[in-house]
Amino acid sequence: MAAGCGAPEPRVLLCLGALLARWVAAGLEAIIVGELHESITLHCGNISGPRGLVTWYRNDSEPIFLLSSNASLMPAEPRFSLVNASSLHIEVLSLQDEGNYTCQEMWNGTRSFPVWLQVASGPDHIEVNISATGMLANGTLYVVKGSQVDFSCRSSAQPPPVVEWWFQAHSSPESFGSNLTVTCFTLLLMSQNLQGNYTCLATSTLSGRQRKVITELLVYSPPPSPPQCWAEMLLESSALQLTCRWDGGYPDPNFLWTEEPGGAIVGKSKLGVEMLNRSRLWDGKKFKCVGSHIVGPESGASCVVQIRIPSLFSEPMKTCFVGGNITLTCQVSEANPPAKIQWLRNLAQPEVVIQPDSHYLIAQEGQSSTLTIHNCSQDLDEGYYVCRAENPVGVREVDIWLNVKEPVNIGGIVGTIVSLLLLGLAIISGLMLYYSPVFCWKDILIIFPPLEIRGQDMGDVMVLVDSEEEEEQGNAAEEEEEEEEETEREELPKEIKQHGHIHRVTALVNGNLERMGNGLQDLQDDSSEQQSDNVREEDRPV
Repeated sequence: MAAGCGAPEPRVLLCLGALLARWVAAGLEAIIVGELHESITLHCGNISGPRGLVTWYRNDSEPIFLLSSNASLMPAEPRFSLVNASSLHIEVLSLQDEGNYTCQEMWNGTRSFPVWLQVASGPDHIEVNISATGMLANGTLYVVKGSQVDFSCRSSAQPPPVVEWWFQAHSSPESFGSNLTVTCFTLLLMSQNLQGNYTCLATSTLSGRQRKVITELLVYSPPPSPPQCWAEMLLESSALQLTCRWDGGYPDPNFLWTEEPGGAIVGKSKLGVEMLNRSRLWDGKKFKCVGSHIVGPESGASCVVQIRIPSLFSEPMKTCFVGGNITLTCQVSEANPPAKIQWLRNLAQPEVVIQPDSHYLIAQEGQSSTLTIHNCSQDLDEGYYVCRAENPVGVREVDIWLNVKEPVNIGGIVGTIVSLLLLGLAIISGLMLYYSPVFCWKDILIIFPPLEIRGQDMGDVMVLVDSEEEEEQGNAAEEEEEEEEETEREELPKEIKQHGHIHRVTALVNGNLERMGNGLQDLQDDSSEQQSDNVREEDRPV
């Protein structure tokens, strides 16, 4: 048996190769796909029932014997074995195992069944590259909002797989496209909507095997404006609360509070809120908040808070009439944090805080507070009122004295004032008439001219007074002549005798300067004529 079990003759192999070529050309071969490094079984036709002698060949340039159901023939490799006395089982497939195989069966003749074996490898390894800005401690990638990001995905597989990109934001996935070998694309101006999971999917075209890599990409943005910080007082504990805000960025920044100067750390957190008791506070002390963001400036951004004790301003005294209303005002300035303003009553009980009711109305706008007292009463409301301003830095108080008076009779006051004015006017007029007799009734004619000249223009009135002194007549012989002269002087226009002086008055009406000159000339002529008459009378014999 051993001798009879020789190798097939070359003539038989050539005939088998020609037959296989015809079958392949006719498209009668079976296609089997196996995975690299896996096992595969090639069936010898689709025949059930008893089988004859089965021999397997590998079809290269020449048929190569692999295995036979004849026990005297050894397999070409230990990886080859016969299953069910007809099927070829190959273990640990390699890429070199890919090719055409032929099963030849001798049963009531010779039958051959061609099989085409394809070996698929991968995709086992997927390489994903994203040009991200940075990576978090957990491996998550992040980019800056508005930046440009490049994406690429590669896979080593045989044959080359189909590569696809998928993006999932919120709940709906979206495909960016596919390519047979590699998919590369670029996203411009990254926005918050493009934050999510990016999936690279590689699929084998032979085996349908898939591999995917999911990469989470975050889109960060720094706050657009500087941080803001302030101090406020908690009503429950009167403690100081420092608050720092830096809104508009993603993710939330970190905050560091320090004392200035010196840089002593007060606290560090993501909330930016710190609590301080009064033992660490004094007027003018400064606190600095430094905000840092993962994609913000390296030095961060800061703001400073300076705490101040309140300063008060108010009028020290107010007056209210019985039954009336009065408003006391208290203005607070320079207080940081804003002060709590209270109104207190009386120095004897300074801790009794006034509560708003129908008698007291308290209103506050910003750091200005008003206390309105309705229906003032001298017994109940007169006295000191205290305005107190308090913040965690300190307390300041200011006293306001309220004087409540009975209402005054305004009509009586007005009547008294008018009477006093009239009395004063009468006294002044009497003194002027007593010491200056020039004001006489004849002067009224100057102010109120006769009826025949009232129709003229009284716009301008000028009074000219000329006085000349005469010597007193000492002897009794000339008394008669003086009487005659006095009679003549009464006929002259407006002559007045006072203390031995004669005053001649000429009135100029309507601002006529020429007439005023004529009046003066007439007065002088009259005076000359009178002197001439006096001389003539003196020359006459007595």
